[in-house]
Amino acid sequence: MTTTRTRIGTSPPPTLPLPALLSLATAVFITCLTEVLPAGLLPAMARDLGVGESAAGQSVTVYAVGTAVTAIPLTTATSGWPRKRLLLVSMAGFCAANTVTALSGSYPLTMAARFVAGVAAGLAWALLAGYARRLAPAGLEGRAIAVAMAGIPVALSVGVPAATYLGKAADWRTAFLVMSGITVLLLGWITVVVPERPGDSRQLGGPGAREEGAGAFPLPADRSPLPTDPTPLPAAPHPLLGAARVPGVAPVLLVTAAFVLAHTLLYTYVAAFLDDIGLGGRTDLVLLVFGAASLLSVWAVGARIHRALRALTLGGVLLVGTAAAVLGAGAHVPALVYGAAALWGLGWGGAPSLLQTAVGEAGGEQADAAQVLLVTLWNVATAAGGILGGLLLDLLGTRALPWTVLVLLVPAFATAGAARNHGFPQRR
Repeated sequence: MTTTRTRIGTSPPPTLPLPALLSLATAVFITCLTEVLPAGLLPAMARDLGVGESAAGQSVTVYAVGTAVTAIPLTTATSGWPRKRLLLVSMAGFCAANTVTALSGSYPLTMAARFVAGVAAGLAWALLAGYARRLAPAGLEGRAIAVAMAGIPVALSVGVPAATYLGKAADWRTAFLVMSGITVLLLGWITVVVPERPGDSRQLGGPGAREEGAGAFPLPADRSPLPTDPTPLPAAPHPLLGAARVPGVAPVLLVTAAFVLAHTLLYTYVAAFLDDIGLGGRTDLVLLVFGAASLLSVWAVGARIHRALRALTLGGVLLVGTAAAVLGAGAHVPALVYGAAALWGLGWGGAPSLLQTAVGEAGGEQADAAQVLLVTLWNVATAAGGILGGLLLDLLGTRALPWTVLVLLVPAFATAGAARNHGFPQRR
């Protein structure tokens, strides 16, 4: 006798909406590459704009400043906007800013365009991780963020070398125009494949956040505010301050500040460091190793982030710290330098996904506000890394850079290790 078993009520396992997430990854690519693009084009930019290379280098600083000073107010003001519309506006901002940068012959106009690009980045960074989370099925949020954040290592490992080559083969302005062209295509892609998600003005204190009562607390459905109530509802704290007070958010922000500061300190001046140890002609190859390892890290983190966020974060900090120690002690051996670049990429590549996921989960219902805090702090740390690295370069030389990185990573590791209940919990 043959028995036939029929499964009733079963459904296939949930899957990620890859076309939409890949468009977000491309938006991350545009955002990241726009920030670092001038680094490989500085000599030509400086000549065309009639300024020194150090002045041209401020185009990166201005970008970070534009992000840091506008991320919170603009994100608050647009918190009620539909997410897709806001993403399209931020990408259109990049298209306009990169086009003006490509066509400008004026240094002040170029700096203004770079500031506008930074403003667009502030909107994008505060939006993208949360958008990816909201597009994913339950339980796959971490993987969705990892897919979206893959645009960062791709920008660093492929975008920067390709743009630098294009700038040398053609003209630095061509590189910025190509970026604008890619962004135009991305605008169409987003329009077609990315589902809409509503905003939430209540979470960030945007327009309408306090319409239900004096304290912005929702009232029961059967009760309206009565003018005869003897005591008004208490005033709610600012949403961003409230998000910072959520258990686990502050440790994630502290780890972010230390980790990003340490990474930026070394990455910004890696060419100077390599030149000082006699590997200046191999900068592209060292960065290629770093980028390839970063891509591997993104894949590994995406596969395990929903089960091992704490271990992956601690491991990432340890890998970057080990790389810094190797660069400090073994810089005279080329093989060790390449090995350190691989360790660095393995430790750093998944860091954006890990930190965005950690702050989003710690923030809970205030995840969007927590993301805004992280984006702002990330850019402050980026700007601080450039400044601190420049000071160390002038005062102590390039050999001080890796050892400073190692010192900065100590509080990052200690804080992540101590946040075992909230922020980087032991069990998820």
